[in-house]
Amino acid sequence: MSNKISTTARTEFAAAIAQIASERKIEASAIFDAIRQALVSAYRKQMGFLDDDFYYYTELNEETGEARIFKAPVLEFDEETLEPTKWDEKKSEDVTPAGFGRIAAQTAKQVILQKIRRSERDQIISEFQDKIGDMITGQVLRMDRRNVIIDMGRGHGWMPPEEQMRGEFYRLNARLAVYIKDIRETVRGQVVVVSRADKNLVSKLFEREVPEVASGAVEVVAIAREAGVRTKLAVRSVQEGVDPVGSCVGQRGVRVQKVIEELNNEKIDIIPHSDDMVTYFKGALAPAENLLIEVDEEKKTAEVTAPDDQLSLVIGRGGQNVRLAAKLTEYKITIKSASGKIETKATGKEEYEIDTFKGISDETREQLISHKLTTLNDLVRFENKWMEMLDLEDDQKEILTKKVEADKKEQEARMKARAELEKSFLADAEALKTESTEEKVEETEAK
Repeated sequence: MSNKISTTARTEFAAAIAQIASERKIEASAIFDAIRQALVSAYRKQMGFLDDDFYYYTELNEETGEARIFKAPVLEFDEETLEPTKWDEKKSEDVTPAGFGRIAAQTAKQVILQKIRRSERDQIISEFQDKIGDMITGQVLRMDRRNVIIDMGRGHGWMPPEEQMRGEFYRLNARLAVYIKDIRETVRGQVVVVSRADKNLVSKLFEREVPEVASGAVEVVAIAREAGVRTKLAVRSVQEGVDPVGSCVGQRGVRVQKVIEELNNEKIDIIPHSDDMVTYFKGALAPAENLLIEVDEEKKTAEVTAPDDQLSLVIGRGGQNVRLAAKLTEYKITIKSASGKIETKATGKEEYEIDTFKGISDETREQLISHKLTTLNDLVRFENKWMEMLDLEDDQKEILTKKVEADKKEQEARMKARAELEKSFLADAEALKTESTEEKVEETEAK
């Protein structure tokens, strides 16, 4: 049986190589080299054990399509890899097995298809390389374990767990705005990484919804975000007569509401940027009021004294409000009560509420983040889940359990205080009602 690809097949083969090289912008020489390597691999697979003292190579006639396998004695090996570096072609021997022509044709077809797929993938990756930092609307195509695959038209986006919004569930065919973050190398090759958690997504959404931001009349100066929960956005006007906050909010809040809806009802605080740091901090720490703020611009620190009735507001649940303010201003913030007692500190480097927990290891942190357990409230709500599912050391479980128990006691105390307050209110209301009735009776008797 002939070991060359048949004349008809040869003609089709040569035409296919020329067409692919032209259409896909692939060098024909690269295709031929890939076919040669694949043919040697196919030969090794067919023959099984090969003598390591010989170098095996393919001679492929690019004009006729004839493919033959040769072996030549090895003269030198690489000391580290033990790969042949020199061989004697003068003593080479044709070892092409019978019927190898059929294998050669199949191998050439597989190599060509692989080259086409790789070329298409490289072209798509190249296109998205120029789009890094842009926002695009895609459609949820499928779930790959805990990763979400987004159909972006020309290609697919890969959204790993750390780029997903906390509390957001992704349904097939749902349309989402995503931020093109990076091109990442994986075991499957290069992939386009997209994000719903990146703070720049918020900026791009305002750019889409607010003409003043798109035109540059209003500038987004800083963003602090805990994806899926809350965002603080500092804006300023670079054009006289333009209200930066009013432009972003829109008439009756229609513009900011569009952004909130896209972010699955994430809370957004829009703050006017100010060069006066005290004024800037008052906006960043809103809704708390009547704050005494001392700023050290050299050390980039701020000491905030809050009235007792404003402490919970300035700190926020789980320290979220002060943590976001620290991220937004890039200052270290210390919150004190009116009595001078330090209530909390935030450096701005804390990415999640769990970063404020003392004693949490990096491994525990990664496990919690991967399961979207980033706040104390999450740990309380899904206590059974993380206790059973996560592989945590005993000391780490103890830290988290103490936090959860303390929060439960605090919640119980709040509920009890609220119940007593309601009871007191109802008693006062009943007393007022009785008093009013008695007054009416007295008035009637007087008449």
